[in-house]
Amino acid sequence: MNRHLRLTTATATLAGFALLATACASAPGVPAADDTSDAATRAATAEGRIAVAYDGGIVVLEAESLDELAEFASEEFVRLNSFGDGRTISVTTSEGFRMLDTAAPALTDLVFEADAAGHVVAHAGTTVLFDDGTGVSTFVATDAFDDGYEAPSNTTYVAAEAHHGVSVRLEGGTLVTTRPDRSGAVALHAHQDHWDMHASSDQCPGIHGEGTAADEAVIFGCENGALLYHGEEFVKFTAPDEYGRMGNAYVLETSPLVVGDYKNDPDAEGYLLNAVTIIDTAGQTYEVVDLPDDVEYTWRGVARGPGDLAYILSTDGQIHVFDPETGELSDAYPVIGAWEGPAEWQNPHPAITVSGDIAYVTEPAANSVHAVNLTTGEVVTSVELHHTPNEIAVATE
Repeated sequence: MNRHLRLTTATATLAGFALLATACASAPGVPAADDTSDAATRAATAEGRIAVAYDGGIVVLEAESLDELAEFASEEFVRLNSFGDGRTISVTTSEGFRMLDTAAPALTDLVFEADAAGHVVAHAGTTVLFDDGTGVSTFVATDAFDDGYEAPSNTTYVAAEAHHGVSVRLEGGTLVTTRPDRSGAVALHAHQDHWDMHASSDQCPGIHGEGTAADEAVIFGCENGALLYHGEEFVKFTAPDEYGRMGNAYVLETSPLVVGDYKNDPDAEGYLLNAVTIIDTAGQTYEVVDLPDDVEYTWRGVARGPGDLAYILSTDGQIHVFDPETGELSDAYPVIGAWEGPAEWQNPHPAITVSGDIAYVTEPAANSVHAVNLTTGEVVTSVELHHTPNEIAVATE
């Protein structure tokens, strides 16, 4: 494996520009349960439910057996995101964010309306729903549905303009959110009737993707590197290539190391990638690692799991085990047949998601879902669906 070892020196940028927009402040969030640390000690058994979207519907599977529990009609293309409570899946529809109760199971009537429903981010007891069509971030208590799926109280922050963005609410109440021109991000402190900007960076063109690592280090992808918010300031990491885009961050809240995807050719056709970034949020270093030629993946093909490792689902049909501490591949587990990259990002293609020691892998070519024990590499359960799987999300309870 070729490692560029292209470590860059981080430069901090901190400014107090005028507030972009104001909205009613919400109370600071409370810490959420640490599902990741629980996963570290969990036995290699599956827990919870799995939601799988297909063209026109959603199927809910029991996590251990992969038995089908329920099926719901939906729109032609929907997206799935865990709400963060271990039970609820947010279903992105043309109406907004619709809540799927995987315990019942039931596709509830509760919808958080949005012009263009986008990112869903759960952290520190607050789940933030971002509407790309209006620039509105809606804050909902992550445990809001403990007593049922009635419309919960919520508060919002309204950006100056609509944009494809993302927001995360930190434990102390600080809101870190994208700038409307997508040049970077801002950090806002909540007060009773307004928000005060205390940090800003415009050094992250095409900002996309978000992840929160250990010690509430928030990372964003840029078209020329990455942007870190930590210690109440922004730090820019510059890619070694003139165009070096990171669009997705794969994180664990137990690890300071972030694994990101990486693309250095803006004109490249298709969606297959052949390198990753490693960002040490504690040491403030950034590195690009080239993968072997036969290890190619898409944005759906990376997940974090046991041992704080990364697991890369490649076009060769294997899960490749990647250690962000060393930047090396340590193992490979055959799971599905070889596959080609999608013509469009929305098209069904293999995906991986992890719960505890178990990875769930979709295989659209075989209309199948597989459960893989990541500690042994064994495919422990497989199921053939009546439909071609597209997106997948896991609920842990």
